[in-house]
Amino acid sequence: MAFLEAQSVCKSYGALSVLQDVDLAIDRGELVAIVGASGSGKTTLLSLLAGLALPDRGRVLLDGHHVREPGPDRAVVFQNYSLLPWLTVWDNVSLAVDNVFRDWPKARKREQTERHLELVHLLPARDKRPGELSGGMRQRVSLARALAMDPQVLLLDEPLGALDALTRATMQTEIERIWQQDRKTVVLITNDVDESILLADRILPLTGGPGASLGPAVAVDLARPRDRRAVNHDPRFKRIRREVFDRLRAGQEWTRRKSA
Repeated sequence: MAFLEAQSVCKSYGALSVLQDVDLAIDRGELVAIVGASGSGKTTLLSLLAGLALPDRGRVLLDGHHVREPGPDRAVVFQNYSLLPWLTVWDNVSLAVDNVFRDWPKARKREQTERHLELVHLLPARDKRPGELSGGMRQRVSLARALAMDPQVLLLDEPLGALDALTRATMQTEIERIWQQDRKTVVLITNDVDESILLADRILPLTGGPGASLGPAVAVDLARPRDRRAVNHDPRFKRIRREVFDRLRAGQEWTRRKSA
């Protein structure tokens, strides 16, 4: 049995069908990227996995249990950081720790906060507020906050979409480094095919909406850690990239025929 599953999941908003018969199976410790164009339903799918929304039909399972609401076993990192601007870096992370681990002694909560700020290299900025940080630093705070909750699944909703190219490349390296250390189960939502190849074990292309569904997975058989300069010249990178784009185009064509 897969660790995280979506079984024949459908979701509509009014008369608009967003997702249709989505099947998804992710193993524990796997890093999977879901790739699709803007408006294809990627964030809706992530919201269903997080329990922030419920499917109209089908079900989502985590470790065999039905997902019906949000929980600390699934942490979400959003594109817009979602930090509390009046709190310091330390307080943004420690607030999440306090809420999830209410029975822990203060010293253990402090250690949990400190360890995860150190993990993202932000301990020196602990007393700064979000407005004093760059976009990349704010996203690292958001990542530290999510990881400090010790979730079973980390859901990344286009977390690097608002960053400039250089900062985005740096954060991609950071995300892989952190994943290698903790081996959390990670679902990455992105519209960047190259980013998905750099980070994921498997890539799942989402067909265009309305009524989007997941196409066949593309395995990423590149050794880790992945250096973007090296993989750009690797024939396997080019093959995987071409395969993902072919499946995205095939999915869009299938959607057009279905809608005709």
